[in-house]
Amino acid sequence: MYTHLERFVRATNYLSAIQLYLKDNFLLEEPLAPEHIKERLLGHWGTCPGINFVYAHLNRAILTHNTHMIFVLGPGHGFPAIQANLFLEGTLSKYYADVPRTLPGIKYMVKQFSWPYGFPSHSNPGAPGVILEGGELGYALSTSYGAVLDNPDMIAVCLVGDGEAETGPTATAWHLSKLIDPATNGAVLPILHLNGYKISGPTLMGRMSDEDLLTLFQGYGYEPHIVDAYTEDNPHERMSVVMDNAINRIREIQRGFREGKYTEFQKFPMIILRSPKGWGSIKSLDGKRIEDNHLSHQVIADRARTDATEREALEAWLRSYAFHELFDGKKFHADIEALIPPPQLRMGDNPHTMGGEPYYKPLILPNTQVYSRTETCHLDGPKCEDASSMTAVGAYLGDVLSLNASYRNLRIFSPDETYSNKLDAVFAVTKRSFMLPQKEWDKDMAHDGRVIEMLSEHSLQGLMQGYVLTGRHAVFASYEAFMQIIASMADQYAKFLHIARDVTWRGDVPSLNYILTSGAWRQEHNGFSHQNPGFIDDMLQRQGCFVNVYFPPDVNSALKVMERVLTSKNEMNIIVMEKRPVPCWRTEAEASKDVAEGISVWDFASDKDPHMVFSAVGDYLTKETLAAITIVRSEIPMMRFRFVNILALSALGLGDAQCRVLPHDIDYYFTVNKRVVINFHGYPQTIKQVLFDYGCETSRFTVHGYEEHGSTTTPFDMFVRNKTDRFSLAMEAFIIAEEEGLITVKERYQLCEKYTQKLADHRSYIIEHGDDPKEIYDWIWTPRSS
Repeated sequence: MYTHLERFVRATNYLSAIQLYLKDNFLLEEPLAPEHIKERLLGHWGTCPGINFVYAHLNRAILTHNTHMIFVLGPGHGFPAIQANLFLEGTLSKYYADVPRTLPGIKYMVKQFSWPYGFPSHSNPGAPGVILEGGELGYALSTSYGAVLDNPDMIAVCLVGDGEAETGPTATAWHLSKLIDPATNGAVLPILHLNGYKISGPTLMGRMSDEDLLTLFQGYGYEPHIVDAYTEDNPHERMSVVMDNAINRIREIQRGFREGKYTEFQKFPMIILRSPKGWGSIKSLDGKRIEDNHLSHQVIADRARTDATEREALEAWLRSYAFHELFDGKKFHADIEALIPPPQLRMGDNPHTMGGEPYYKPLILPNTQVYSRTETCHLDGPKCEDASSMTAVGAYLGDVLSLNASYRNLRIFSPDETYSNKLDAVFAVTKRSFMLPQKEWDKDMAHDGRVIEMLSEHSLQGLMQGYVLTGRHAVFASYEAFMQIIASMADQYAKFLHIARDVTWRGDVPSLNYILTSGAWRQEHNGFSHQNPGFIDDMLQRQGCFVNVYFPPDVNSALKVMERVLTSKNEMNIIVMEKRPVPCWRTEAEASKDVAEGISVWDFASDKDPHMVFSAVGDYLTKETLAAITIVRSEIPMMRFRFVNILALSALGLGDAQCRVLPHDIDYYFTVNKRVVINFHGYPQTIKQVLFDYGCETSRFTVHGYEEHGSTTTPFDMFVRNKTDRFSLAMEAFIIAEEEGLITVKERYQLCEKYTQKLADHRSYIIEHGDDPKEIYDWIWTPRSS
């Protein structure tokens, strides 16, 4: 009864295995010889048989239930199995003309696996249906949950390896079912694949008892079912029954919520599959256990090209699949063909995973003028009130959610910080998604909400990746310091995007958008642990012109940046802005131009033929730099300045030299030979590298920034400790004034002594009063006297 499944798995196991080894004699039509074997044997075998077993059963389930599925593979090193199934179902041939579903196609696929300029060893964007590389383990489950959000008919089958199950990101991702409303979203069917071993030893869950596993996952909120290939007389029979029951239960839960039968959290099914690692391969070599041991993790019989004994073992293993019974050189056995879904239902060709239309729709955006400030601090003086960029962005995002409500294609992710980060205006139009029981005093929570909060940055990043790669829009807002938690995940996504942008058959996807707020400069109350601008530094290391870091200096600039990132495609955008009020410096028109160009000379703070250039990156740093200019002008009225604000690094401003799109040469902004002092939001070395990329003569540039001097202190003292404060900047200008012949050495010494004393007085004041003096808070921009 299950021979069709057995034949399908035999075929994919053979096709998986020969990808690792063969460069000729692909059907074993003659005895295996050294020249048939690749010189370098690369890849991983151990997990492939389990993947092939699962994929075959998913095909059967798709046909039985006429349902749409995507397959998300956690252990991406099992790519030979994915590629074998893509080939067998015909999807690989659709996108690769060199891989027809024939013997020449088999030859090409096998020869090119793990081959220079061929197919990679791991899951990758060049493989149809793939939305996760899985090289760095831990992200499959959260990515799967992201994919099913607002996709009510989708089932994402997520295969989690037992090595991956030991990772922190996977441990938290099991909870995501508690945030997914079955009435409006699809479902994830997790399959925990326990083959017992990692690369050099046993896995934890592989050695746990069935009783403990059932208890663990029932506690996580699932209905677990075990399929044990060790004990079942016919694993195919057991898997078929379990799979059918799981799909039926998923649909029953969804109907129950959509028809109002269910109102409380229901446990979704999951499958625990126990099977030997390297299932069905070489039993032992050199007296060492291979199958059902860690030694089958990668390439077994890796000396087969040079060792006759290993070559004989390899040949015997490959011939055990009797591939000639399954493929006659022209066509596959009818049982295999019967398990291949029609084109519109094939997992490898699911359009949700391909980007582009119909699932990618640009957002409808409101006019930013509605939220902008019409008064600016350099034009309107005392009439100008400080404004919170995050508060305005919250109102803007709330209206974006409203305008796109019928499309359900925008979500906000945040680790319990939507209120703290001043985005709470969105709760006028939506709620926080939460499926567990709610108390009467809980606020802004519902089964169906556009905001997802969880204190796991890893889970939120995975959700966002799955959501975006299936065509929808997302914003991830978090404290700046703790975004560093997902730096490696963001790096993995950047690698995926770097390749995907050049895959011609992949359509557009929205950009991945981060908001970094509650930054180091205003974490004086939480202290040193909350002061870390390292995420921007990491992201600026990415190669390619698709990673942008924005530092809007005020509310109008912040709104224009949000407008820009929400219309962008195939990029990664990081926006660094504060939630506390700061002065509004730019009109809406100026802000629009600044965002387009990424860097600008602010005329109101600049003079012709400057003696020096002040530059700032970041909202607080802009204020401190402008304050320094007013100080120096009051002390040395004849000194002339140029003020340059850098709003965007990388593709829209400064950064990777290959991404230059500045409207003017770099010297247009920083002059040819004048001294330049830059006040930077992050680590000084970040800007120094940018300047190096641009070939700047760096000896005339001085960079101030965050230098890991922090604690629980006052806001202004954070600047003082890192020498980004107005007084320290002014003293640097006094030195330049002396170099320019504007003041004498004695006058420079007296001025520096005066402001050194101001710093000492400030230290004494905050030690006594616990807060900064009024003159710091009350500073306003004063234009140069005419």
